[in-house]
Amino acid sequence: MNLQIRQEGDFQYIDEGEGEVLLLLHGLFGALSNWQGVVDFFSKQYRVVIPLMPIYEMSLHKAGVPGLTSFVEDFVKFKKLQNLTLLGNSLGGHVALSYTLNNGGNVKRLVLTGSSGLFEDSMGGSFPKRGNYDYIKERVEYTFYSPETATKELVDEVFNITNSNAKCLRIIAIAKSAQRHNMAKDITNIQVPTLLIWGLNDTITPPMVAHEFNRLIKNSELYFIDKCGHAPMMEHPEKFNSILNRFLVKNSITETAT
Repeated sequence: MNLQIRQEGDFQYIDEGEGEVLLLLHGLFGALSNWQGVVDFFSKQYRVVIPLMPIYEMSLHKAGVPGLTSFVEDFVKFKKLQNLTLLGNSLGGHVALSYTLNNGGNVKRLVLTGSSGLFEDSMGGSFPKRGNYDYIKERVEYTFYSPETATKELVDEVFNITNSNAKCLRIIAIAKSAQRHNMAKDITNIQVPTLLIWGLNDTITPPMVAHEFNRLIKNSELYFIDKCGHAPMMEHPEKFNSILNRFLVKNSITETAT
């Protein structure tokens, strides 16, 4: 399946399938294509929606976790989405946590994978070697367990992003905002069933971060995928989808509503 980007109002997004809504949020250097395997598998039974977050276009004073949370809130209202299962990777997980805390009544299930919000060793904050392709390639490969997952297309995309002054300023602002907005005290208030899928070899948000999320979020369950880095849905899509599918069936919205 090739993901078709739709344009409506100020929003660009993917919208595939019918049924319960799975709303997917990508990370700082993420792209809609990161979720290809999830869309292919779950759009047969669910409505899979992925907004393209305006990470590189939003005004600088809004560039941060609160600004991105407001964007998701506006998108959800615009599309009239209800009873969400919210999935977030990396920064997208951070935004998913923030959205859930602000709009708990509209989130029925939460899924985090390699989420920031407690700790991350990220590429954001500064770019001391901008314009150095080999450095960018090395940092992108660092995201994955298997370096070959960092395709030339992916490295080229990140390299082009980091060579734009305007985009860099926003990346740095958002990365600093993510570091400031530590969620440890707030996420104890999350009550919805929560699934944590983590790469056992994640170097950005290491396994200890997953254990801490599991400890702080009461109704959560944690699964590790071996030989896997910061984006399990990209490196091991079949394992990721299998774990997620079991969680969705176990915590079906019709059952939890009764």
